[in-house]
Amino acid sequence: MDTITYGLDIAKRVFQMYWVEGDTGEIVNRRFTRQQLIEFLGQRVPGRVALEACGSAHWWARKIASLGHEVILLHAKFARPFVQTNKTDAADARAICLAVQQPGMRYVAPKTVEQQATLALHRMRSLLIKSRTMQVNQLRGLLFEFGVVLTAGRVAGMADVRERLHEVEQAVPGTLFCALRDQLQLIDRINEEIKKLEKQLAVWQKQEAACRKIAEIPGIGPLTATALVATIGNPAAFKSGRELAAYLGLVPRQTGTGGKLRLGGISKCGDNYLRMLLIHGARAVLFRSKCKGVWCEQLLVRRPVNVATVALANKMARTAWALLANDRTYQNNYAAMQQAA
Repeated sequence: MDTITYGLDIAKRVFQMYWVEGDTGEIVNRRFTRQQLIEFLGQRVPGRVALEACGSAHWWARKIASLGHEVILLHAKFARPFVQTNKTDAADARAICLAVQQPGMRYVAPKTVEQQATLALHRMRSLLIKSRTMQVNQLRGLLFEFGVVLTAGRVAGMADVRERLHEVEQAVPGTLFCALRDQLQLIDRINEEIKKLEKQLAVWQKQEAACRKIAEIPGIGPLTATALVATIGNPAAFKSGRELAAYLGLVPRQTGTGGKLRLGGISKCGDNYLRMLLIHGARAVLFRSKCKGVWCEQLLVRRPVNVATVALANKMARTAWALLANDRTYQNNYAAMQQAA
């Protein structure tokens, strides 16, 4: 008997599933509650369950896999073209079931609990940094309205305002000064929370062998290493390093017709946060590293700085995939040594 393929459209409380019975050919499009879905899949013969990689999808992937089924996660944009009518739960479930059976369809690797937890820490840190930036900018703007100009830069500016608290007290009304002092304390608390999260990420980076391996690549530190390993999940989900770079939006955008192909700027697909970390790491190598390497030096001569930065970020992502997929350790100037050999 052929394996049954299920198309599952998930939500918070209502779940729709589409499948075709292998024995009778009956088409079924049925709605479940959360508990009903778990009980139903637990009683069925193991099959393929496809669902979109959206909110709670990775938890469902682990839960359904524990019931004995093969789980396939699809990007939502790959299932959307198969919705033939108006968008409903039933139409979405049918579209997912059809999309997963197409030849050459690309899948999303399910994440483990540890990988999801690491990404959650990254998201919490990112939000705290955004909040801190907003607080600092507001503090600068409010003081500027009363003639107090702070030194440029977050660290230097906050140190400056603390040294000049007496001047600030004289320049602003008493009611506002109390609120500004509370805002300074809030910024200090946000800084402490950010440091706590970074310590937790550093602990996971030391415990995870994959993180330690790619952290040897110049430009990849603890933050980038943990985010990259947690985002990639299973390296086997990507056929090559170039495919990973495309997934992260670090390759040129392609448009073509009539046999002519045009390359534009980078596509900027995928995770903005991870792409930002890689580009910042590449920029640190180009501007702060004492030994950039021959490849970087030659690239800076031929291309503008921003182009060279993105190219190096692309190379870092490809190198990380090669190390993880082939279980290798990083070697500086590996390509030059291979040519010499």
